[in-house]
Amino acid sequence: MAVNRVPVLKRCRSLGLDPIYIGIDKKSNRVSKRANKKMSEYGSQLREKQKAKFIYGVLERPFRNYYAKASRMRGQVGENLMILLERRLDNVVFRMGFGRTRRETRQIVGHKNVLVNGKCVNIPSYLVKAGDVIEIREKSKSSARYKEVIEQTGGRIAPAWLDVDIDNLKGSIKSLPTREEIDVPVDELLIVELYSK
Repeated sequence: MAVNRVPVLKRCRSLGLDPIYIGIDKKSNRVSKRANKKMSEYGSQLREKQKAKFIYGVLERPFRNYYAKASRMRGQVGENLMILLERRLDNVVFRMGFGRTRRETRQIVGHKNVLVNGKCVNIPSYLVKAGDVIEIREKSKSSARYKEVIEQTGGRIAPAWLDVDIDNLKGSIKSLPTREEIDVPVDELLIVELYSK
């Protein structure tokens, strides 16, 4: 399995991204050397794709598979792509506030601490459906790790498409997200333009 070891703040700086979208409260005072340089059309398209991949923690091949799946669905390809990425289990656990960062929630899922509809799921890319109930397994609920996480993420507001019971570390999917409910600063039309060449 591939492991992403890129320094997060450095990557955020190069993509012009606020680290808060990854779940990190730190800010970098450095300025990118390429900040004032004019970017080509291809460069801006590639940057948007890299932003989406970095935010959701997806590598190139799975991202391409998501794009292929989104293009087979009804509706606009870009919106479908963002909705598919948002439905990933590791992202949903992050949105519910059960982890500080998406990387941490990926680890929580991988360590078999998450139940979907009462069954253990350890696949971070698992796509949730409307009506699914997601919770941290009973054995892990009492650990100090989750108490710390809840203290830090208690102020995070869950999106409208999720129903979260933070005290019981449980939540459910009320409906599938729409593009308006996804607050990620990615222009998906540029990604579609890049892949349609």
